[in-house]
Amino acid sequence: MTREFDIQLFAAPENLQLQTTAASLNTNATTSSSLSAENKTFYDMELLKNAEPELVHDQFGQKRNIPKGKGKTIEFRRYSSLPKATTALVEGVTPSGQSLTVTALTATVSQYGGYVTISDILDMTAIDNNIVEATQLLGSQAGRTLDTITREVINAGTNVMWPPKTGTGGAQTAVTDRDELDATSKLTTDIIFKAINQLKRNNVKPVDGQNYVCIIHPDVVLDIMLSDAWKDVTKYSRPDQIFKGEIGMIGNCRFVETSEAKIWKGGGTEPSGLAVYSCLFIGKGAYGVTEIEGGGLETIVKQLGSAGTADPLNQRATVGWKGVKTAKILSDDAIVRVECVSSLSSTATAN
Repeated sequence: MTREFDIQLFAAPENLQLQTTAASLNTNATTSSSLSAENKTFYDMELLKNAEPELVHDQFGQKRNIPKGKGKTIEFRRYSSLPKATTALVEGVTPSGQSLTVTALTATVSQYGGYVTISDILDMTAIDNNIVEATQLLGSQAGRTLDTITREVINAGTNVMWPPKTGTGGAQTAVTDRDELDATSKLTTDIIFKAINQLKRNNVKPVDGQNYVCIIHPDVVLDIMLSDAWKDVTKYSRPDQIFKGEIGMIGNCRFVETSEAKIWKGGGTEPSGLAVYSCLFIGKGAYGVTEIEGGGLETIVKQLGSAGTADPLNQRATVGWKGVKTAKILSDDAIVRVECVSSLSSTATAN
């Protein structure tokens, strides 16, 4: 049976108030029963669709589903490499077997969310637009929020490189910490190949079997895409084989661009007046993340008056989202972070 949809659920865009929250895991959230199943499905998909483009940092992580009724802990597993078998076999003698070494790495999930409050001052011709616009904005907020949770975790890896400072006549001075960088310490093909070489020396496998990946900010892309080594993504890949945000490659490293790549500025750990950018070079099995689709992200709609005596005049409705999220580095060897400046470092801001 089709239920009637309450058209007083949403108000004009000028009445939106955005609020965000972070809390411990709670699986008891409810959705207004006056919203039809068809509408709920539509808005869930709209939210997810607008969140997915922001989840650039998630796409290379090992996925684990959100646990339901299993507490707040997710377990990731890391298998250690087997040693070389250099002892010759003896004819007719079965050698001793080897055991797999599995390390269980756990992470605690937390809950994040945001919502918009909508008044009862209706613009009748814009009702449908209001809910779609609100859901799209919330989807973007959800994606950026959850992406940042992953970003902050994987930027805490221990393998870090810094481009050298270049002086008069091209003389280079090695940099050993972030605050030693200057305006000449930009990402170059030399540094790119050194970062990839470090992954190879650590016996880290490529993400797709052939290539490693670098998550990079658009400001830094400007400094490398005019290199003779740069190859645009349209020249080497089919549309169905392109990573989210992928723009090109150098050598066997595919570059994924996002304005959400980590930037440090004004925190005292970087050169005065200059933003420092994180370029994350990643191999297979570097980190794990919670799976968003299928339980980690949901839309929540509350209609006018659903708050009972807290909204005695039925003046407020809300549309919101909440998601459960965590991330965990599984292998420090599989992440190399290059910290550099760019041609736009003086005008960039921290994120």
